[in-house]
Amino acid sequence: MLRAAASAAAAGALVTGCDPHRADDPGAVRPAGGPSASGAGHAPPAPLRAARPPTRVPGLPVQIENGPRNGRAVALTFHGRGDPKMATALLGEAERAGAKVTVLAIGDWLDEQPAMARRILDGGHELGNHTLHHRNICALPAAEAYAEISGCADRLRKLTGTIGSWFRPSQTRRATPLVTELARKAGYPHVLSYDVDSLDANDPGAAAVQRTVLDSVGPGSVVSLHLGHAGTVAALPPILDGLRRRGLRAVTTTELVT
Repeated sequence: MLRAAASAAAAGALVTGCDPHRADDPGAVRPAGGPSASGAGHAPPAPLRAARPPTRVPGLPVQIENGPRNGRAVALTFHGRGDPKMATALLGEAERAGAKVTVLAIGDWLDEQPAMARRILDGGHELGNHTLHHRNICALPAAEAYAEISGCADRLRKLTGTIGSWFRPSQTRRATPLVTELARKAGYPHVLSYDVDSLDANDPGAAAVQRTVLDSVGPGSVVSLHLGHAGTVAALPPILDGLRRRGLRAVTTTELVT
């Protein structure tokens, strides 16, 4: 078995830990109120690193499936829901390998696990919107679909100061024209799709996830993966090692396309 249990313990400490450099971060969002009026023996609340605002790339299509094919980067993108200990274990594995990932969070997961927004951002990763309840968004009436997008955007704004870098539609690989229009109305210039599906949500085991990704990935790929699956946590180190052996590196989606 891989280091997942130890990773979870080490990474879990980061959820509530204090970064001594965070207060100097120009991208930090400082909560209202600040230090107590007495100022005696009370440190100010730790500020939360701000998420990137929505990424806009002139010249790229509204719906993005991959980045440049002539580079050496790929984006590993994660459906954001599941056991927070497993999620922090996965983030820890990425960080040990010097990799950055993009997490598309589900809004009701952020309601249950608000500390995960800090954990993702403080690891240098990217955070985005994967709808409020993970419904079949392309099958919903316009008003309900917009509520799914804007509801998650509201959670992200409250926790991080922005609506996040990307929107990815739920229960579909590609958004319909209506969903794309609604995402733009909510503030997202692009919809994030992908060109490699790891199929990890079916829990085929770590070896199968590793094989599926490495058999299909190439320069510029956007890979779809999921938090909350033990096989994905176990597969991540060999996936990252396989990318490294090919001269590829895992970066945030914004870094991939800009």
